[in-house]
Amino acid sequence: MCRSIRTLRPPALAEEATDEEIRAAALQYVRKVSGFRAPAAHNQEVFEEAVEAVAGATAELLAGLEIRGGGGTRHAS
Repeated sequence: MCRSIRTLRPPALAEEATDEEIRAAALQYVRKVSGFRAPAAHNQEVFEEAVEAVAGATAELLAGLEIRGGGGTRHAS
C-alpha cells in the first residue's frame, strides 16, 4: 500500500522495532489514508489521534506475533 512503510518484525529487522519505528510507520499509514502529508490546524488533533491509535495497534500486533524459527518466542515492542 505505502512503499515507505517498512516491515517491522524479524527477520526483516535484526532487533525488535523501536517505538520511533512503529510511530513512523503509523504516520506514513495515516498520511496515505488521509491524503494529507500534514493536516490543516482544524484536523491536527484527529490526525494525531489516528497516528497514536495505529501505532498502538501496530505495537500490539508485533507483540502478539509468534516468529517461527526464532525459538517460538513472542516479539514484544
